[in-house]
Amino acid sequence: MRFSLIGLAVVLGSAALAACSAPQLQAPSDKGVCYHVGEPAGGAPRFNVVARDQQQIEFCAARLEEMRLKFLSMGGSNNEMVGAYQGQFIFIDRTGVKFSKSLDGPRFFALARTGDGRLAIPGAIQRQMDGRPIAVAPN
Repeated sequence: MRFSLIGLAVVLGSAALAACSAPQLQAPSDKGVCYHVGEPAGGAPRFNVVARDQQQIEFCAARLEEMRLKFLSMGGSNNEMVGAYQGQFIFIDRTGVKFSKSLDGPRFFALARTGDGRLAIPGAIQRQMDGRPIAVAPN
């Protein structure tokens, strides 16, 4: 019994070390290039150029939001989008835009949705006493 517990501990320890040493996907660091991160079924994520000569990550987020809205207007149903800009990942969803250095790491909340769906700096949105934005569109 004791040997099986030691064997189990060795197996779990090696699995944990293997998980830590697995290479993480890095966002391209090309200056000013905005990418959409596509996830083909069963394949590695693919970086597709959306726009070049983008001066800031917020401009890239705007290009990705335009792309998301275009897909929705053509009958798409995906409300989330992932992009990349100069070594950072961009995540767009119903709540707004978040940035992160990795796909599964902590995310920095950068832009919030206003009541009519536009994106704005979180501090610029007027809120009620309970914290909800004023003029929230009904779901």
